[in-house]
Amino acid sequence: MRDPKPSQPPPGRLRIWFRRLLRATFWLAVLAAVLVVIWLRGALYNRFVHFPREEAAWQALRAQHRAVTNTAGWNEYRGILHAHSELSHDSEVPFEAILRAITVAGLDFICLSDHCVEGQADFDLQWRGLREGRLFIPGFEMKDGIMPFGVASGVVLSNRTDAAILAQQIITNGGVLFYAHPEQPRDWDRPELTGMEIYNLHTDFKRYAGGLRKLLPDLVVNLRKYPDHIYRMMFNRPVAFLQRWDELNLTRDITGIAGNDCHQNVGFRAIYTAAGTVRIEDTSPKTLKEFKLNWFTRPLARLCFGRLEPDRKLFHVQLDPYERSARFVNTHILARELSEPAILDSLREGRVFIGFDMIADSSGFRWLARNEHGSAVMGETLAFSNETRLQALSPLPCRFTVLKDGGLVHREEGRELEWTPSRPGKYRVEAEVNLRGNWVPWVYANPIELK
Repeated sequence: MRDPKPSQPPPGRLRIWFRRLLRATFWLAVLAAVLVVIWLRGALYNRFVHFPREEAAWQALRAQHRAVTNTAGWNEYRGILHAHSELSHDSEVPFEAILRAITVAGLDFICLSDHCVEGQADFDLQWRGLREGRLFIPGFEMKDGIMPFGVASGVVLSNRTDAAILAQQIITNGGVLFYAHPEQPRDWDRPELTGMEIYNLHTDFKRYAGGLRKLLPDLVVNLRKYPDHIYRMMFNRPVAFLQRWDELNLTRDITGIAGNDCHQNVGFRAIYTAAGTVRIEDTSPKTLKEFKLNWFTRPLARLCFGRLEPDRKLFHVQLDPYERSARFVNTHILARELSEPAILDSLREGRVFIGFDMIADSSGFRWLARNEHGSAVMGETLAFSNETRLQALSPLPCRFTVLKDGGLVHREEGRELEWTPSRPGKYRVEAEVNLRGNWVPWVYANPIELK
């Protein structure tokens, strides 16, 4: 009879704990992966489903572009208003970099709006005039939303001046006065007021539900491949702004513009310092945190970022590069020439429309009126008669919406609209493009007055 097989000695206590640790580590890793996927689920859907479909829709729309040949006798210039430079406390973009950005964006002009420097708006501090074919017009963002453009050289305005007197000084010195950020309280009865922002990109960002925190998953997953589409996530129809604009235009002439509010300050970077620390900054610029490296974090930093040298930038993530903010929405101006006097004159008259050109270029869009008395473009006035015809021309198929004194009076789809108004009033037109079955705002044109 064989001896029974000797039994294996029970595993040692250390081995038991090691196995338990491995199992616990495995399940913690699984749990962490599940939590990360849950956190990124919306961004992953955007990456592989929504954004590719949206990009295809944008490309298909752009492919339908057809030039509008009716110029109505005007040159068209595309640019941006409300833009900051390194003179502002919350931006660090030099004028040379701004020139490169607007050149890449294909813009003709930029109206600056720096914050005051030590409480003063010195109109000799900024670039002025043509630089490599791009027109720079100086301007500032001042108290109570006052945003003057084109005040004469040699003039210095104080942000401590009473708002009523400040407004008079702007006009007296050849400038135009716009209101920035119309979501905030403003003196809408100010007689010197030239116009207002009917859209502001920064306002959309501030109002975006969840803010940067909600965007973070998409920044992690999609910023490199779909940056423009992340930007578009923040868009909201400016319903309240348009309503305010229409109400003001019932009794006066107020020019509507877009506020790009370019800062290039929504971003983060890490810099290795001579003191052996890593400084985390936002791109305002403002230091958020500074870490001293130790025996563990120093080799980890080398592994992630390579050689650690003083003043070396370890990483930089930027949500709002200047060029992208400049492309998001543009203000198109009909003028005789690309010069500061001509651009300011068209801003005063309202020969302006805004287009969300990140989706598709709106250049060539026209809003016209004609009858036996003559013709008019957006911002102009024409005597009303029963022979009056309103006409909209678009480089893309769209849905036109005609509003009289702020109320909808006609809607039609196509590349061209021709419609007969029945009575005097201020008539403006909006255009929407069809993207995947949804009508998306694309153009807002200033009104023509029939009187």
